[in-house]
Amino acid sequence: MWCDEPAGKSWTSLWSGYVACGSACPGIRRIDVSCPACGDAPFDISPQTITRNGKTMAITAAIFAGAEGRNEDYVYLQMLQREWERPVAEFQTFAHFADAERPAARAALVLLFWGYFETRIERLHRSAMRKLPQRVLDDQLRRYSGIGSRLYDLYRIFFGTSYFDDLRAQGFTEVADLLTDIHHRRNEFSHGKPQAINDATVKALVENLKAEHEGWIAVFNNRVRA
Repeated sequence: MWCDEPAGKSWTSLWSGYVACGSACPGIRRIDVSCPACGDAPFDISPQTITRNGKTMAITAAIFAGAEGRNEDYVYLQMLQREWERPVAEFQTFAHFADAERPAARAALVLLFWGYFETRIERLHRSAMRKLPQRVLDDQLRRYSGIGSRLYDLYRIFFGTSYFDDLRAQGFTEVADLLTDIHHRRNEFSHGKPQAINDATVKALVENLKAEHEGWIAVFNNRVRA
């Protein structure tokens, strides 16, 4: 899987190589390519020569702002990695459950991921609709506070489609199908069916976490451009 090479790789590397475009554009980009959101050219990272006190020196390119929305993005990814790498022996408390009633040993990983996912959906709404008066945007997000309504109802109000259909339009159909399934299973888990999150669900999420991250970035850039 993407997280197995090299060994010991931090899952926070999902943000590696991505930077914020700039103050006028909220797009997420790589340094060496044009911004997918605004079209600005690749950043110039060649050393700049300056003269000070009669001495000429080369100054390397400035440090670029990371593309993560906040420090908590890294915390979530570190917590997800910890759950995945936790020793199997720590999950033996579920061993006495009947097969049909046993939740995945690492079910908490899916729940943690969904919390992280919800923060990125709010970031997408706020960034894409940043030209709305702040009080109007806050009111809409308060009215549509549930993740389901933000993925479907509010999303259709703002963009005329659903988040999952947006993913499909960007070429991430498998990610859209996986997230739809996780959304359903997470709701079942929350309403008395912990076995809804099984080992196959956890494995599928981890295998596709990098693709999910890239799919979100693609949709984000498309919507903040509009």
